[in-house]
Order: sequence, then C-alpha cells, then structure tokens
Amino acid sequence: MSLLKEKLEKGDFVVTSEIGPPKGVNIEPYLEEADKLKGKVTAINVTDIQSAVMRLGSLAVCHLLKERGIEPVYQLVTRDRNRLALQSDLLSAYVLGIENVLCLTGDHPVLGDHPQAKPVYDLDSVQLLKAAKSLNEGEDMVGNPLEGRPQLFLGAVVNPGIEPLEPQIIKMKKKISAGAQFFQTQPVYEVDKFARFVEKVKDLGVPILAGVVLLKSAKMAKYMNENVSGVNVPQELIEEMASVSKEDRPKKSVEIAVRLIRKLKPLCQGIHIMPLGWDRYVPDILKGIDLA
Repeated sequence: MSLLKEKLEKGDFVVTSEIGPPKGVNIEPYLEEADKLKGKVTAINVTDIQSAVMRLGSLAVCHLLKERGIEPVYQLVTRDRNRLALQSDLLSAYVLGIENVLCLTGDHPVLGDHPQAKPVYDLDSVQLLKAAKSLNEGEDMVGNPLEGRPQLFLGAVVNPGIEPLEPQIIKMKKKISAGAQFFQTQPVYEVDKFARFVEKVKDLGVPILAGVVLLKSAKMAKYMNENVSGVNVPQELIEEMASVSKEDRPKKSVEIAVRLIRKLKPLCQGIHIMPLGWDRYVPDILKGIDLA
C-alpha cells in the first residue's frame, strides 16, 4: 500500500515536498537533494513539464526516487497526452511501483518555452481522475477488462483562496466523485481565508494538504499576487522579505514558512511544501515545526 495513503488513513499528519526535473539529463544533483528528505517527508511530488517548460519526464524521475527508497507522487497533466497515452502511463507507473498520482490539467503551452506546441487536452483533470478510478476497478475508460488492475492513490488540486469560492468547491466535489482520495492546495498565505474554506468542506471527508511555497523575494511575492489566481501574499510578509539582505532571504523564508505551517497545522491533514529549487532548506522547515 502507498505510504502516503496508509498515513492519511491512520490520521497521521503528513508532509510532502516537491522537485522539478532538470531541463536535460543531469539528474544526480536533484536526486541528492531528494536524498536529504528521505525519511523526513512522507512523499515527494515530481512535477510534469511544469509551467509548460520542456524537461525530463516525471515518470522517469519518480522511478529513480522509488529505487532510492523515496515515496514519489507522480504528477500527470492532460495537456500533452490523449486518453490512450494517459491510461498507458498510469499503468506504467503502477508496474514501476509508483502508487500515488496527482491528476492535473496543466498550463497551456503558450506560457512555456515551446509556445508553438499543440496542446492535447483530450481529457481534463476530472476526466483523468475518472479514468484512473476505472483502471483501479479493472477496466479502461470504455469498459474493456484489464489483465490485472492497479491500486493507485489518486490526488487532485484545489485552490482555497480563489473568489468566489463556491465554484471551486463544486469542482472539488466533482473530483471526489471522479475518484480523488486526497487534495493538495495551491499556495496558502492567508490562514483565516483557509480556515473558512476548511469549514465549508469539512464534511467531504477527504484529506487536505495545505500548500506552502517558499518566498524567495519580495518581488516574487508581488508577482504571485499579480499573476497567480487565488493567491495573495499579505503586505506584511512582502515587507518582511524586503527588509532583509539577499544573503538572509533563505533564513527569512524558512522563518515565514515555519510560522505559517504552525498556524495551518490544526486546520488540515498535512502540508505540501513547494521549495521551487530551495530543496536544501526543507529540512530546516521540518526542524522548525518539530517534524524533522
């Protein structure tokens, strides 16, 4: 059984982190960073051509993590594959020992480094969840029986800060009906707003891991406020980041993350830390929240 699933079913508070594969094949530095988190986080997400920037594939990196004794979460986007390839990749993941899958739609190619690429979007994230659930039940999308069925632990994303919130909750319910067994959220910086979201969805009975992105600078925080839907970094946090030198930004970022996680912890079943390349600071965060 998936370790992530086992811990969430037991009611343990879990921490997941995230790595983005390289744009190339020099994977060793990324694996070395992941090794530092082994035994300290429950699982590590591997992004799938994040931000539509061509990179090494998520499935290959998940397999390498698994070989090193690290539990991966396979992020799978519908942007680049049709329903045949998506189902095939889900089966491939399972035979490689990868049980956790986060089902996503993915950013449009026009936002990435190959804007001329043609998007597929044969399925959306809800339909992908439904397809994966069908595989778990022993059939493909059109009802053909499988020769052996996977047991995938299916995750989805929710944005607790978006307004109005009701359409997001409706979509969350659709994802649960389609097969979602856990959720990781978009970045959370406003604890009060997150608490209101949790109150509205508490009866859905699906574990929620609150997303925390490490702030690298005041400029980054302002960029997210202007460009990432549903994310608002409060002005006081922006001022905190602006008040320190470039050399002290990592320390301040860790301090903010620890403070935020301590406030979020009573409201959710886990935390998903998105270090955006600052993987080396994740152990410091875990020490700060007494989970190292």
